[in-house]
Amino acid sequence: MQFALDDFGTGYSSLTRLKQLPIDELKIDQSFVRDITTNANSRAIASSVITLSAAMGINVVAEGVETQAHRRALKDMGCQLYQGYLFSRPIGADALVEMLRSRRWSAAM
Repeated sequence: MQFALDDFGTGYSSLTRLKQLPIDELKIDQSFVRDITTNANSRAIASSVITLSAAMGINVVAEGVETQAHRRALKDMGCQLYQGYLFSRPIGADALVEMLRSRRWSAAM
């Protein structure tokens, strides 16, 4: 069984949870990703989460990746997993299977 901590950095998802729970994956909240290319504080928070996750052996996923600039900035910080409209709008299971079969998703990467 694996555990992911969603919306990391907001609400109840705090550093204390990283110490208390067997977390396998953190998701950086989209509120930090949204302005990562224009706001130094958001950039610093995202970079810190990515660095901390790597040091703890935890995978990190960036939520709300909508532009290539977002993806490049996150990649430069060491993030390797992304989700957001850059790759696809929310879709149903059948559409996902078709998308994966046709490899349409690879064009965005």
